[in-house]
Amino acid sequence: MIVTVTPNPAEDLTWHVARLLPGDTHRVQAGASRAGGKGINVARVLAAEGHDVLALATAGGSTGARLADDLARSGLRHALVPIAGETRRSIAIVDEASGDTSIFNEHGAALSPAEASELVAEATRLGRTASVVVISGSLPPGLDPDAIAALVAELIAADVAVVVDTSGPGLLAAARAGATVLKPNRDELAAVTGESDPVAGARVLLDAGARLVVVSLGPDGLLVLDATAAGRGIRARLPQPLHGNATGAGDAAVAAIAAALEEHPELRAAADAEPADSTAARIAMARRATAWSASAVLMPLAGALSPDHAALEDEVVVTTLEPREPA
Repeated sequence: MIVTVTPNPAEDLTWHVARLLPGDTHRVQAGASRAGGKGINVARVLAAEGHDVLALATAGGSTGARLADDLARSGLRHALVPIAGETRRSIAIVDEASGDTSIFNEHGAALSPAEASELVAEATRLGRTASVVVISGSLPPGLDPDAIAALVAELIAADVAVVVDTSGPGLLAAARAGATVLKPNRDELAAVTGESDPVAGARVLLDAGARLVVVSLGPDGLLVLDATAAGRGIRARLPQPLHGNATGAGDAAVAAIAAALEEHPELRAAADAEPADSTAARIAMARRATAWSASAVLMPLAGALSPDHAALEDEVVVTTLEPREPA
């Protein structure tokens, strides 16, 4: 089983506009509302692809009630930790003329010490029953990065693979705790490491203790680096970038990573050894993550893949970087 943990979920609101003109008034079709947040999006993708998955998140206030109702209607297996604060909202405006998406994320309510402790305790309890745990999204006020690090370390000690997709101090804390995979995007990586080159930034996280680092490069695909002695990187991309709603692209990539960890246990040993078949497994993971990420761009809402994702996987171009070659 795969468990996803979303400390700061959101009600995702999406509108499509023919052309977005700043400062102007726009008439649009009715928007879409659904339970979201990065870990919930990851769980939706995994469930649609036939994986046994459970989504853990918080929920509070009227927004949290709508989030809970949507999860119940969707049939996605889930567990919710109640909080006193209001669950946040995330607004996506898709400009159909340019293909660009503008996103407005509320910060989210602070967790009380008791709420933060309950979330971590439930993540630990559920995580111990899983083969892979995904911790995705921003950390709300009140949830200390050290708590995430302790969660990561405890699950790793229990032989559970842990994927972390967050930013800022939480990303570095997860690296120091020995996370199996970290999945920052280029900007998040530069912000936490001070390195503008994603290869150099990824190596900072590997040196801190992470086993694998997958860096999203947007339309340019992604980069995979590992902590083995060889230290070679993998660059994966489509020949031509796809345009659409990129809101859930990173989450689709995380779903692919989690699925690969479940299917290829040798990926978990990247920090300690380099089995003969681990390179092939990393390449397969990079291909799938690139294809799933790109196919998500073609969908109107986050948490879904285009039916063409399997065909896209065959189009992915993979190259190998030498240990000290920049991206």
